[in-house]
Amino acid sequence: MAIDTPAARPANPRFSSGPCAKPPSFTLDALKDAALGRSHRAAIGKAKLKAAIETTREILGVPADYRIGIVPGSDTGAVEMALWSLLGERKAEMLAWESFGAGWVTDVVKQLKIDAEVKTAGYGEIVDFATVDFDNDVVFTWNGTTSGVRVPNGDAIPAGRAGLTICDATSAAFAVDLPWDKLDVVTFSWQKVLGGEAAHGMLILSPRAVERLESYTPAWPLPKIFRMTKGGKLIEGIFVGETINTPSMLAVEDYLVALDWAKSVGGLKGLIARADANAAVLAKLVAEQPWIDFLAADPAIRSNTSVCLKFTDERIKDGAAFAKAVAKRLEKEGVAYDVGAYRDAPAGLRIWCGATVETADLEALVPWIVWAFEAELAAQTEAA
Repeated sequence: MAIDTPAARPANPRFSSGPCAKPPSFTLDALKDAALGRSHRAAIGKAKLKAAIETTREILGVPADYRIGIVPGSDTGAVEMALWSLLGERKAEMLAWESFGAGWVTDVVKQLKIDAEVKTAGYGEIVDFATVDFDNDVVFTWNGTTSGVRVPNGDAIPAGRAGLTICDATSAAFAVDLPWDKLDVVTFSWQKVLGGEAAHGMLILSPRAVERLESYTPAWPLPKIFRMTKGGKLIEGIFVGETINTPSMLAVEDYLVALDWAKSVGGLKGLIARADANAAVLAKLVAEQPWIDFLAADPAIRSNTSVCLKFTDERIKDGAAFAKAVAKRLEKEGVAYDVGAYRDAPAGLRIWCGATVETADLEALVPWIVWAFEAELAAQTEAA
């Protein structure tokens, strides 16, 4: 049976969950003012790094007494700096509901060998925060990039907690309004919601986290690249742009350009609205088609950035093979790149809906998803 291909195509088929699509207005010419060939310790380098920090503070609404640092190793580097430097003073609770959260569990339990209680939830779910003891140090991922879930809010985190909350917010920052008073450490990378370049991470510390750094010395040696204190005092330079190692000034310029674009679309509120509108396009697809559904059954915990979908049609014989074939058809047609589910996640599609994606492109993609499903089901039926 011939299946008609849709007439319209997304103008930008880049729906990868990281590195994500560049801002719609991006051109390489926008980077012409990058401080290339200049030291990051020179006045021009320091000014750009400080601008990246303070503009991040402005857009995200980070409190004035929170420190913001640019660190090596993307979000992974930022999280590891926090885990190695802050944990061990008291018991920890590790919350995991997808692959990256599971990775932090491995680091804490098997590498640092910290006394920790591990709470897990399956893909498409999150841990019940009512069961968490926040007098312990609590480590969790706000947005499950590989599972399509997110923490709905910070209401369950008590203001009077004794422990620290360490939050990997890499696919949430700039797409949700993070409750800063409930978070002591927040990390993210540039290559997610703002579509920046990879390799640099952001580490944000509350006054309580700084107090821990200055009053507690871990039992294990810290690599130089993780050290945030000297002589028992915070190295303040890290949090004004004096980075631990040499940053890419080209990537810094790219981040500054993305931040300027973020302000042009209304700052945090505008970014959230764009992500929400994008996610709503896929919600409409799910509502209209009986053969596809969200991996996250509960709407309250569905991500508005990394949207994970699963095929539910009973005629599908091999779910993993079918989902890969659909993703391959979309890529071959040049309408959607890198939309297969993460390798450790259940079979399906993972479509990035962050603010740099245009809603019109998602609207153009939906008929292609329908086409690819029908074409692959027909091919499977014919082969049988």
